[in-house]
Amino acid sequence: MQYREGAGGKQWSALGFGCMRFPRNGNGIDAAEAEREILRAVELGVNYFDTAYIYPGSEECLGTILEKKRLRERVMIATKLPQYMIASATAIEKHFQEQCRRLKTDYIDQYLMHMLTDLEAWEKLCRLGIREWIAEKKRTGAIRQIGFSFHGNAAVFLKILEAYDWDFCQIQYNYMDEVSQAGRVGLRAAAARGIPVVIMEPLRGGKLVSLLPEKARQLIAAEGQGRTAAELAFRWLWDQPEVTCVLSGMNSMEMLEANCRVASEALPGCMDLSERQLIEKLKAEINAKLLVGCTGCGYCMPCPRGVDIPGTFRSYNLTATENRVAGLREYFQTVSLRKDPPFPSQCVGCGKCEKHCPQHLPIIQELKKADKVIRPWYVKSAITVARKWMFRGKGGTAERAEPERSGK
Repeated sequence: MQYREGAGGKQWSALGFGCMRFPRNGNGIDAAEAEREILRAVELGVNYFDTAYIYPGSEECLGTILEKKRLRERVMIATKLPQYMIASATAIEKHFQEQCRRLKTDYIDQYLMHMLTDLEAWEKLCRLGIREWIAEKKRTGAIRQIGFSFHGNAAVFLKILEAYDWDFCQIQYNYMDEVSQAGRVGLRAAAARGIPVVIMEPLRGGKLVSLLPEKARQLIAAEGQGRTAAELAFRWLWDQPEVTCVLSGMNSMEMLEANCRVASEALPGCMDLSERQLIEKLKAEINAKLLVGCTGCGYCMPCPRGVDIPGTFRSYNLTATENRVAGLREYFQTVSLRKDPPFPSQCVGCGKCEKHCPQHLPIIQELKKADKVIRPWYVKSAITVARKWMFRGKGGTAERAEPERSGK
C-alpha cells in the first residue's frame, strides 16, 4: 500500500475504504461479507475508513467489526456530523456521543462537518458554539483532527477553507469534475495551506465505469495498456501529489483487491503522455452528449442577480451524459442549498454573462431550457422545504424559495 502524509503527520493509506456502500443482502448490510472485506483491507494496508451518521447501519457495522477483531488501534475512523440536522448546541454533543456508541470507541480520528455547501452552514454552527466544542474535544483527545466534506463551487470552497484552521477536507473530484465543485482550484488551494485532501466519488458513483459510451470503452480496450476504466480514473487522481487519500465504496473482494493493487503502484507523476491523452479522449466522448457546451471556466460569473450559471449547466448536462436523476441530485446538492438563492429564474436578461463567455453561448436562452429540466415542480417543492429547514429562523433571502424575476 502507498501512504501519503495526512493530518497530524500521520501516514494515511492512499486508498480509503468508503463505508457508505457496504455489501447488502435482503436484511440490510451483509455483516459477514463486510467483515471479510474490512479484514482483507486492513491486511492489505488500508488504514482510513470513512463513514457518516446518515449512512444506514454503517457506523454500527464498522464499529462492531473493529471491536470484534480488535482492530481499532490499527485504523483511523472518519465520520461526519450531520450539520444540516443541528439546531442547538446540545444537538452537537448528542449526535457525537451517539456516533461514538455506534462505533464502539471513545475517540474519532477524523471528524467532518458533513456536506457544507455554503459558508452560512459553518457560520450557523459557529453561532451554536462549534469552535469551542471542537477545541474541548481536541483537548481531551475525543477528536484527533477536524475537517469538512464539501459540495458546491470553488468560490464557496475557498471561503470555507479560510473560515477555520481545518486539519483536512474532503471533496468530490475525478477527471470529469476537474473544473466543477471544488475542482482542481480547490484541491491546490487546500494543498497550498498544507491541508490534506480526501477524495470522494473518484468514479462518480461507478458511472465512469458502468455508464461510459461505447466509443470510450473501445478506446480503453485499444489504448489502455491493459488497464481498466476504474484503474485509469484512479491513476489520474494518484498522479497528483496534492491528493492525499482516495475513497472507494468497495463492496466486493474483487474490487478491493484490484483497487489496493493500483493504490500500491500509482505514485505521483505515474501517468505518461499516452495515458493523459487517453483520458482527454474519454472526456471528449462523454462530453459529446452535452446539452450546453459550458466548460465551467467561470468567465460568466459573477451574475448580477446571483445565478450560478456554471453549476446550472453542469447539472443540466448531467441529465444527458448520465441520467436525469443524476442531474437533479447534482443541482439539489451543490447549488440549491445556499443562503442566497442562485436559481436560473432570477435571470433578467442583462446579457453581461454572454459578453464574457469564451464559448459565445446563448446563456440567457439556455438557462431557461435548463431550468425547466432540472427544476420541475416537485424539485422546486423539495428545494423550498429543504431551504426552510436549513435556514430556519434566519429570515431574509435564505427563506425565500425564489426571488421574483422582474428585479423590482
